Amino acid sequence: MNITKESESATEVTLNISLDTADEEPFIGRSYRRLVSRVQIPGFRPGKAPRSIVEQHVGRTVLVQEALEFMIPETLDQVLKDENLSAFAEPQLEILEVEPVSFKAVVPLEPVVDLGNFRETRLEKDSVEITGDQIGEVLEQLRIESAPWEPADRAAKFGDLLNLNVTGTIVGEQVINDQGIDFVPELENPLPIPGFSVYLEGMTEGQEKDFSLTIPEDSPQAEFAGKECRFSVEVLSIKEKNLPELDDEFAKGVRDGYESLDALREDVEKRLLTDGENAALRKVEQEGLQELLKTSSIQASDIVYQRELDMMREDRERAIRNQRLDMDTYLSYLGQTQDEWQEQLRPQAEERLKTYLVLRKLAEEETLEIDEKEIDEEIETMASSSAESEESIRRVFSTDSSRESLRSSLLNRKVMGRLVEILLGEEGPCGAEASTEPVLDAETGSEQDANEGSEPTDTIEPDAEQEGA
Repeated sequence: MNITKESESATEVTLNISLDTADEEPFIGRSYRRLVSRVQIPGFRPGKAPRSIVEQHVGRTVLVQEALEFMIPETLDQVLKDENLSAFAEPQLEILEVEPVSFKAVVPLEPVVDLGNFRETRLEKDSVEITGDQIGEVLEQLRIESAPWEPADRAAKFGDLLNLNVTGTIVGEQVINDQGIDFVPELENPLPIPGFSVYLEGMTEGQEKDFSLTIPEDSPQAEFAGKECRFSVEVLSIKEKNLPELDDEFAKGVRDGYESLDALREDVEKRLLTDGENAALRKVEQEGLQELLKTSSIQASDIVYQRELDMMREDRERAIRNQRLDMDTYLSYLGQTQDEWQEQLRPQAEERLKTYLVLRKLAEEETLEIDEKEIDEEIETMASSSAESEESIRRVFSTDSSRESLRSSLLNRKVMGRLVEILLGEEGPCGAEASTEPVLDAETGSEQDANEGSEPTDTIEPDAEQEGA
């Protein structure tokens, strides 16, 4: 075998690899064993013809082409091992010759990441104060949620529950035919078309009304955009909510029940404070991540970015298929070609990869890792708090792949916690309490000593949540 380095840099190396007959022989043998059962040769039963006869019948080139599927990747794996090279992503391959086999491999290496001087930056977390008005708004919403719907002997108002018959016609075609549907008209409600709710205000039980509205230009149903829809509406019933008094008796009926209204107020305030603290922390996480990305420098092969784009495209296509759409229909809806759609994803893919790389580097510098005990503890926490059975949760995380996915999630959380500590200028244990909401590709929150453990063995996944199509 002849191996030459066509080019080499800090982020990728290009290898030209030529095989001789002795190198090809084991692969040709495997190719023969795969091919012999599919070839019909007079005088021989399927799968029984000797290799020399098969080679004479189909030609050596066919055997070689059959072998390329495993010859090239296995040869490249061995070459990388011999050359002490590690591919960070799938190499880019090009077959140069078939007889004898020679190919070019552009191998992306580990990206070079420098986090810069982000440690000199200081951020501040917003202070959280809960006002009486905020508590009052929550209590009012609880009153609305707990109140039953009761018949209203009056004209309809915003916020009532109306039972309707609705038909809608566009250019003579009936596009809506809903009978006996429940609908709550609100001034800002854009459904089914902005302005629909306005026409319901003041209608009485049994009344019918016809009116027209123009379909917005940005309507998801592009074929109707800008056209007039003629509605016919009949009000079958009107219901309203009679709100209960805000007193101790009301508090006893909220959720699992409270001893008094004061106890309910106290719990509402506590929940608002927790939500506010989490929101403030998420803001710091976002700011911290952006600061880290801003100060960091990344050298990576173009192949690495392309592979990330390919993965994002595959994820999106899978999500689209899960919505029972085919790509042609989806692209037609967007008014884009496949190439245009993919190029639109490129900035997101690059941002996702950069986030992954800088958080991975920070985990390495801070020697952050997740051990098996932490994974087990997280599984037990999820099992005890989930609406599903504890056994089903444990079964979900019983495979190696699911545990590794959870490990990555926990490591992301720990890294983000440490990043927040650094930028807030806090000393002490690494991974202090943080929010559990994801920030880009990282989740936050956990406790771990910054110096605990040795070299990190965990990996941070570049994409844990992805947005839907």
